[in-house]
Amino acid sequence: MQAAALFRRGQSPAAVGRALGVSRQNASVWYERWTRNGSSGLKGAGRAGRRPKLPRERFKEVERALLKGPRAHGYTTEFWTLERIARVIAKTCHVSYHPGHVWRLLGQLGWSCQRPMRRARQRDEAAIARWRRSTWPRIKK
Repeated sequence: MQAAALFRRGQSPAAVGRALGVSRQNASVWYERWTRNGSSGLKGAGRAGRRPKLPRERFKEVERALLKGPRAHGYTTEFWTLERIARVIAKTCHVSYHPGHVWRLLGQLGWSCQRPMRRARQRDEAAIARWRRSTWPRIKK
């Protein structure tokens, strides 16, 4: 629409391309469409590709189900995996996703990969500090 306004003012396609940071060829195509159909010729075609299986409005349902935790869905551990999440989405929203694609959905929800810290319960901080002071410098050399 910015291009249409510039064309109306008498700008050339090359000048419009420079002003909007697009190639001269694109600006020329826009100019052709604008001369044939006016501003309506420059409207976008809409979204490209297939519509998503799971509409954005249903993401909150998925998030609520995930926040209940894996145990609430019958799993024995408190760890989510992509396969488990895919099953919960299928059960909750009746939409099936490949586990690899579930990662993208989680990103759209603002979730990220969280790995549990693996530390021994009987960890001795004092012994670790002594090892770092005495043994590690010797090994490092």
